[in-house]
Amino acid sequence: MADTLKEEACRFLGSYYAPNRLMLVVTGNFDPDEAVHVIARRFSRITRQTETARASVPEVRFSAIQVGMADPKKQEWERTVTSQEPPKLDEAPAVASAGRSTVLPRVEWMGDQPKLLPPQRARFEELGPLGKGGMGEVVLLKDHDIDRTVALKRLVGGSNVDRVLRFVEEIRTVGQLDHPNIVPVHDVGVDDQGRYYFVMKHLEGETLRSIISRLKKGDPQAHAIYTFPVRVQIFIGVLNALLYAHRKGFIHRDLKPANIMVGPYGEVTVLDWGLARRPRQPGGAAPEPQPAQDSEMASPREANALLTQEGAVIGTLIYMSPEQARGEQNALDARSDIYSLCVLFHEFLYLEHYLKGRKSANDILKGVRDVVPEVHGFKANRHQRRVPTELGWFVVKGFAKDPAQRYQSVEEMLDELHRIQGGRIKIQCQRTFLKRCLHEVMDFMDQHPIAVIVGSTAAMSVLLGALVKALMTLFGW
Repeated sequence: MADTLKEEACRFLGSYYAPNRLMLVVTGNFDPDEAVHVIARRFSRITRQTETARASVPEVRFSAIQVGMADPKKQEWERTVTSQEPPKLDEAPAVASAGRSTVLPRVEWMGDQPKLLPPQRARFEELGPLGKGGMGEVVLLKDHDIDRTVALKRLVGGSNVDRVLRFVEEIRTVGQLDHPNIVPVHDVGVDDQGRYYFVMKHLEGETLRSIISRLKKGDPQAHAIYTFPVRVQIFIGVLNALLYAHRKGFIHRDLKPANIMVGPYGEVTVLDWGLARRPRQPGGAAPEPQPAQDSEMASPREANALLTQEGAVIGTLIYMSPEQARGEQNALDARSDIYSLCVLFHEFLYLEHYLKGRKSANDILKGVRDVVPEVHGFKANRHQRRVPTELGWFVVKGFAKDPAQRYQSVEEMLDELHRIQGGRIKIQCQRTFLKRCLHEVMDFMDQHPIAVIVGSTAAMSVLLGALVKALMTLFGW
């Protein structure tokens, strides 16, 4: 009996733990006899069916997957797992993942005793639409397992390979960007109609486009909430998201007010990463050369993710950098996003787009190529005070048509905004000079309050004495 168990344990150890055994031999900690005895004691009840299952790894996978499944689902899983050819992108997969049911039990109380009931309903319940675009739609779902609402984005029916590739790239890009200002992905799958989808956090609030529209119309509540300091803080949230994405190696390429969500508590989220891609190195340097087979694999993906759809190009074009508008996709880097960020922030501050009035694509392209807004050239909106001059100078620098003349990184933009918030304003005109002087005086008062009090008292005494003497001389006292 002992020899049989030893032989059984050796076979198990050889078939399943060969990598671990090799590692232990290399480190000098592996004792074959001791391991055999441990395995023998632990698997003394191994049956002939288990031995057959070990000889076929796919069958072991089936036994793990099929627990609790009905026969039709079981057969469907077998067909999917045993298939040697992956499903084509333009064909609906065999598995309908959206129809899965809840897995957590319901709890009912019988007096003081809880009772666990098996799940009996579909996990996701569709509540209504949230939005729709040219490539996909977003709907609101109720997750009955976790008891929360989530958003589901899915491809519209009849999507071609190009759209599927973009959709897959968006999922994988957002999945790599784990940041508070970027919406997280919870799950992916395929629904009953063969449409690819991913589940993400349901964001409450309104887009920056909606906020700008309310401000432009003179909504008193909007103006009370979104003062200039608050707008700066919202923009800093956008910059934080882009700083993280750029450091992770992605540029957004579709930054606009409609893709910025502001929550009811001031939380800022950057949306729609469907056009994101890895940029060239800063300064225009070419990326590292890749092996031929990697380039061949990557080129179709890049080719299918260059531009927005024809119907959305005009809507996006007014926020593009000159190099992106010219179609120089291989020349894009983080500075292209910086241009778009400054266009977005300029509109948020002045409540007018710098290309206002241009309708045709040619006029817009010409404006993107040539027009740079002036700091003092924009007329103040009648519903708000004048934009602080230092913010005007800040945003105009990002409009430089030559990427080398813009901010070279989002981090540089953040540093400059923090200096402005702290009163360390760059002197670029008479207004900024006066503001800088006033901030320096105020800072001196904060740092040396006693000296300021003594000095101001002495100055007032001198002035008062001079005034008294002048009056006495005037009236001959």
